[in-house]
Formats: sequence, C-alpha cells, structure tokens
Amino acid sequence: MRENSYSVEDQRRMSLARNYFAWQARLALPLLGQHVLEIGCGIGNFTGALLDRELVIAVDGDAACTQILRDRFQNRPNLHVVNREIGRGSLCDLRALQPDSCLCLNVLEHIRDDLGALEAMSCVLPSGAPIVLLAPAFPALFGPIDRNLGHFRRYTRRSIIALAEAARLKVRTLRHVNAVGFFGWWVNARVFRLEKQSEVQIRIFDQYLLPLFSHLEQIVKPPFGQSLFAVLEKP
Repeated sequence: MRENSYSVEDQRRMSLARNYFAWQARLALPLLGQHVLEIGCGIGNFTGALLDRELVIAVDGDAACTQILRDRFQNRPNLHVVNREIGRGSLCDLRALQPDSCLCLNVLEHIRDDLGALEAMSCVLPSGAPIVLLAPAFPALFGPIDRNLGHFRRYTRRSIIALAEAARLKVRTLRHVNAVGFFGWWVNARVFRLEKQSEVQIRIFDQYLLPLFSHLEQIVKPPFGQSLFAVLEKP
C-alpha cells in the first residue's frame, strides 16, 4: 500500500502522541458505522479506538505492521486484519464483509496512485457510505520529513475536491485542521530542515499544545492547518 513505507520505527515514535490520536478519534469516530474499513492501519496506533465496533477490517501493505497489529490485539473476534497493497480492484473481495464506512488517516499521501486507492475504497462500500480522510495540507510545507516518511504529496482543498470528483464521490466535509501544527511543520521543513520527527517535539506538541488548540478549533474553524480533514460520500 505504501510504496515508500512509513516504517515501524516511525509509527512507534508517533505512538507517544496519545492526545493526537484522541483528537483524531473525536473527529472521525462519530462519522463511522459499525463495520469500519481502516485503510493503512499500520501497527494499530488508531485501530484500538475502533474496536468497540461490530467489525474492523484493518488493511495495510506492510506485513511487519500487520503482524504487530495481530499480536497487539490478539483474540479480538471483531478484528479482521488484511495484509495487502491497495490499488484499483484490490479490495473487491472485502465486499463480503459488508463494510459500511471507511477510514483513511494520514495514508493517502503515501500512495502514488491516490485516485486508484480512493476508487478501491469506494467500490466496496454501499451507497451513502462515508470515507473519512485526514491528509497533509499545503504543498509549500513539503520538506525532508515528508520525503523520509514516504509522502508523494501534500494536498490543497482544490486537489482533494478534484480527486473526489475523479473518483465519483461527493464532498460532504472539507476543512483545515491543526493550525498549530502548521507552524511547527514549517519550522522543521524550512528553518531546521529536519530529516525526521523528534520525540521531544512530539511530546511537547502532544502534551502542551494539541489539547488546547484542538479544543479551540471546535469553537473556531481555522482558515489553515497542517492537515485537511475530509468526509467523502459514495453516491
């Protein structure tokens, strides 16, 4: 699925960001059904938040990640783990599991053929089902960390809309999120030219900045942000 893999080491580093994943959960969980298709589950940093659902179909192209996920959540009968690259037609057999919603958090940017990936998600869902996306925003922020994480791109509102239209999906919600992260990413990319995310930075951002600013964003929607949050709907 991820042609330039978001490594196990990277994902374990991000597992320190508990508030970050709790914020993602507040955004995404109310929009999802009971049979959730999670694209790019990785080692399961977010999967645990989904396991109160009837069924979670967790898909990732990295065999090491899916094995860690299986070990991490052993004996969970509602978890179906699939090791598979995603592309056009790659998910068709999963229709038999009747997913009613799809979640794709910080994954689409890792896939060269993002349109093919989005079409694969859509093809297994029923009419009216949501695809919940979180993707990095602002191509001007693209820097060494993006390259080393295996990002092919960062998105704009216009590019998300064009991608949705090409995949024959409706855009139900599209907005910027994580305004404070925008400045941190800019400093890392343009000032320090960092090659990878720092554990110290992750801890400071997660413990001191994100809790305050995520709640402020519930009151006032920011005009910019590190990421774009989108809800697409299959007609």
